[in-house]
Amino acid sequence: MKEGIYDLIILGAGPAGLTAAIYALRYGLKTIVLERASVGGQIIISEKIENYPGFSSVSPQELVGKMQKQAENLGMRVEYEEVEKLELKNEKKIVYTSPDKQYKSLALIIATGGEEKKLGVKGEEELIGRGVSYCATCDAPFFRDKEVIAVGGGNTAIEESLYLTKFARKVYLIHRREMLRAEEILQQRVEKNSKIQLILKTVIQEIYGNSKVEGVKLKNLSSNELMNLSCSGVFVFIGLQPNTKFLQNLVELNEQGFIKTNKNLETNIKGVFACGDVRENLLKQVIVACGEAAQAAFVAKEYINKLKGIEYI
Repeated sequence: MKEGIYDLIILGAGPAGLTAAIYALRYGLKTIVLERASVGGQIIISEKIENYPGFSSVSPQELVGKMQKQAENLGMRVEYEEVEKLELKNEKKIVYTSPDKQYKSLALIIATGGEEKKLGVKGEEELIGRGVSYCATCDAPFFRDKEVIAVGGGNTAIEESLYLTKFARKVYLIHRREMLRAEEILQQRVEKNSKIQLILKTVIQEIYGNSKVEGVKLKNLSSNELMNLSCSGVFVFIGLQPNTKFLQNLVELNEQGFIKTNKNLETNIKGVFACGDVRENLLKQVIVACGEAAQAAFVAKEYINKLKGIEYI
């Protein structure tokens, strides 16, 4: 089974992918969005968003829902398929979602986002779903009146730790640096919350437990002192791992696996653009992803029109 040729294929249906679709469809580009899971991306697992202009506080479901509805009203087509292979060197880009199914386009926007990084310590993999979690919004209710650990120092770590206090009796917030990296307003909320205890300049070396999490082994980076801390859950919020495994040896990535682009958000391959959390940028936020997506759609449109020989007077 073969699909027709599109002007633009967008990989990913999170805020970046949806925004790119809105702009592309408004430009009149024949566009399709390919998404491996569900519309919304990583942001959906958060409790709320407080730094998106126009909303003092909004749930991710509401915000993404409005984006999705807007794109659908413009005629957005989404296919829920996972990319298996890409051919990008020629003028026509080919995306294979199975050995006998392919999509062709003149340009490609990669907006596949990322997923939570893992600690990579002993016991983590074995205890995922048995006390180890990467989503407080999903799993906090299972830890009512228990003591838990949160790991990280950025906005997400603070926001999720604060959410955990609605259920847990005590939250130990572990961070490897001397200071948190989160916004000042969030740090102030942590300082005022008696349920949160900060443990800085410290890392987890091991998560232990038989059938479920029973505690962690900590190492103080200043003194090298080791200690055990009993807990019922470990929530990890140490950043994003970009969804770029399928791009290895195809487009240029940095050491962390994020896509490198020029100022026009174009990769090292002509006609292939990237935006949002999957791209090498300074700030992983919805507003940044949406702004980059708008620009990516614009430069993709210019590239496509040039291929078609369309010029504006």
